[in-house]
Amino acid sequence: MAEQYKRVLLKLSGESLMGEKQFGIDPERLKHYAKEIDKLVEIGIEIAVVIGGGNIFRGLQASDSGIERVQGDYMGMLATVINGMALQSALETQGVYSRLVSAIDMREVAEPYIRRRAIRHVEKGRVVIFSAGTGSPYFTTDSAAALRANEINADVILKGTRVDGIYSADPEKDPSATRYDEISFGDVISKNLRIMDMTAFTMCQENNIPIVVFDINVDNNLLKAARREKIGTLVS
Repeated sequence: MAEQYKRVLLKLSGESLMGEKQFGIDPERLKHYAKEIDKLVEIGIEIAVVIGGGNIFRGLQASDSGIERVQGDYMGMLATVINGMALQSALETQGVYSRLVSAIDMREVAEPYIRRRAIRHVEKGRVVIFSAGTGSPYFTTDSAAALRANEINADVILKGTRVDGIYSADPEKDPSATRYDEISFGDVISKNLRIMDMTAFTMCQENNIPIVVFDINVDNNLLKAARREKIGTLVS
């Protein structure tokens, strides 16, 4: 078996924090993620996290309520800061040192994003939570994950979702959908499998950062993915 990854970037969607709720944050789900992250810290894997904000506010849906796109995107970025604060609190309860870093300056709640400082935190074994996306509108948190993974020289992006990998079709709608164990970047594009938005995906492809898509809600799955065990789908 290949050696475990040294440094990983975990991408969590905001929706994953809702659990069974319609919106907001499920405390049980939050506690689960903190415990899963702690398992990586304990075996010396360096970890950074990018978290979405869809459980609180989605920029793309803002236009329906008459909110301009750019304004909506900034609102979405602030939602990721709220989620980042919640995750940081859960990690602290777990006894894990973490740093909340924001791409938008708000010194009272988070450190500003400075690349070298973020890398230093990760090297020291602290969990770095990147919030506020890229700090610019028109970019998703997927793009933020791809950008930060490249900037901190992560070995892989671990994309924690509700499904156990990438399927030929949506398994929740099509029972005949088949799961891929491994797939190339080219095949994902040609088959039009929407794992991440194209901006994020292209950034990973150009810089040879593999992506593992797996079910984060199962105990020890994050640990298995970080140890390069056969789990979910590997895009490389």
